[in-house]
Amino acid sequence: MSWSEMQPLLSQGTVDTLYMVLWSTLVTVAGGLPLGVLLVLTDKGGLLQNRPVNKVIGVIVNIGRSMPFIILLIALIPFTTWVVGTFIGPTAMIVPLAVGAIPFFARLVETSIREVDHGLVEAVQSMGGSIPTIVRKVLLPQALPSLIAGLTTTVITLVSYSAMAGAVGGEGLGSKAITYGFQRFETQFMLITVGVLIAIVTVIQLIGDGAVRLLARRGRTS
Repeated sequence: MSWSEMQPLLSQGTVDTLYMVLWSTLVTVAGGLPLGVLLVLTDKGGLLQNRPVNKVIGVIVNIGRSMPFIILLIALIPFTTWVVGTFIGPTAMIVPLAVGAIPFFARLVETSIREVDHGLVEAVQSMGGSIPTIVRKVLLPQALPSLIAGLTTTVITLVSYSAMAGAVGGEGLGSKAITYGFQRFETQFMLITVGVLIAIVTVIQLIGDGAVRLLARRGRTS
């Protein structure tokens, strides 16, 4: 396969991969962030202590985290079809990608928020701060560098998930690698596809690390 034949395939695969990762990241943050916060608030000694609710949420999150993505992908085909109208294509893959990443990100959010100094929470409480105020003004801002680091890890995980999604018609670089690299024995194309995926992951990691360092510097100077 010549470079002129590979270039449009790689370009389309990259666009599809970034499309899937971007939208699934947005949905993951929208679902995983409040879920992680709720895990902390409803835990023993939390501001909304409710052990039964905490246990139920914890079990759901653990089940979601423990299920291999390729199995989850197949199991969600009926749900994906119901939501999007099809289970094939990059738009359809956003559903299983987000469902698979939300529990993963929720645990990272939980860990980040638990690192916040409880004394700050008590100080805001003593001044009459409500729970929403504590979450918005204390927990999330103080945990932000750790949250960004967790989000970076989640986005990189979504890139790997999107590559696996290519096995069931998800398009993207994974699909191109399987169709043209593996099934047609185009080893060079396969290696280039892997190289593009590595480049994407590297850029995401650099952006995430840069954001964390910037927030850490601002925290030290404030």
